[in-house]
Amino acid sequence: MNQDINPTVSQMTSFIVMDVLEKAVEMQKQGIDIIHMEVGEPDFDPSDCVLEAARQAYADNKTHYTHSLGDLALREEISRFYKREYGVDVEPDRIVVTSGSSPAILMALMVLCEAGSEVILSNPGYPCYRNFVLACNANPVSVEISANDGFQYPIEGVKQAITEKTRAIFVNSPMNPTGTLVSDSIYEELAKLNIPIISDEIYHGLVYNGRARSVLEFTDNAFVLNGFSKRYAMTGLRLGFLIAPKKYMRALQILQQNLFICAPSTAQQAGIAALRDSEPEVDKRREIYNERRIYMIKRLREMGFVIEKEPQGAFYIFCNAKRFSNDSYKFAFDVLENAHVGITPGIDFGSNGEGYVRFSYANSIENIKIGMDRLEAYLKKLGK
Repeated sequence: MNQDINPTVSQMTSFIVMDVLEKAVEMQKQGIDIIHMEVGEPDFDPSDCVLEAARQAYADNKTHYTHSLGDLALREEISRFYKREYGVDVEPDRIVVTSGSSPAILMALMVLCEAGSEVILSNPGYPCYRNFVLACNANPVSVEISANDGFQYPIEGVKQAITEKTRAIFVNSPMNPTGTLVSDSIYEELAKLNIPIISDEIYHGLVYNGRARSVLEFTDNAFVLNGFSKRYAMTGLRLGFLIAPKKYMRALQILQQNLFICAPSTAQQAGIAALRDSEPEVDKRREIYNERRIYMIKRLREMGFVIEKEPQGAFYIFCNAKRFSNDSYKFAFDVLENAHVGITPGIDFGSNGEGYVRFSYANSIENIKIGMDRLEAYLKKLGK
């Protein structure tokens, strides 16, 4: 990398799923039909009530700055949602509304870390966490998780990774890429460590087996990352939020004021509508996702992929593909080039993801069937 660029940036990895997507888009421009199973974006549009609220916000000229922590009406609605969904009390003054969950990740790490701090992450896990940690001049510390443990943190492994420099532990439930839920016992054990937990709960609302638990049901020593992109299919509206212990809120507010000012005002009005009126639509979408999940699990297993742990939530299937290749990066791009199906290589999620691939079922069942047929034909040509 150019020597004039900050060396911290040179340590960051590309988000490989975006590399796959961008290559797929280039192929589409050449007239090639691509079935997208790489990206983690709902294929649904926002509910009508959400769109109407956004339109009304523009009509009413609600296009100015809001309070830096977010419109109070939205924060109150989030507070009611957490009481209704999880039975926990979250005061509105513990919530900062953000432009998607990414600023929430950055600000949580900024208030917790200094140069040389350490943050514990799972391997495999969402790849951007590592790069956010690096952006804060902190050091990511990986703890391997595996199918043998149900893709749960091994508590002894976490304890061994803790040093005097440890400032936080990341959890993600339902998890990207595996779709697994953090178990109650793991939450309980992590809470006992007395280290702040950064809990990414963005896929809550998309659970098919079991129940998603908020970390706040187990401890108040936690930062909750959540938003409207996945549950409410509002990715482009860029609306998220962070729930934090009260003692950090003034520092978070200062960061928000300086770095982002506030989240988009019109999107915040749409968020209020989503929380109040969009749950019936969420329920319908969840049923459709589940139908796709069941279909894809069956087809992938028939092709020879090994699904060691069936996904309980989100919209991903994490498959052991070692029968076909030990180079998941090469395999994913070969599938794209030859089968015209976009998938994500497991190496994108860490070294312990090598040999795996991730399929997203955030696509129509019609497209999924075409994609599965293409993939099956490709694998038969490989003769494996």
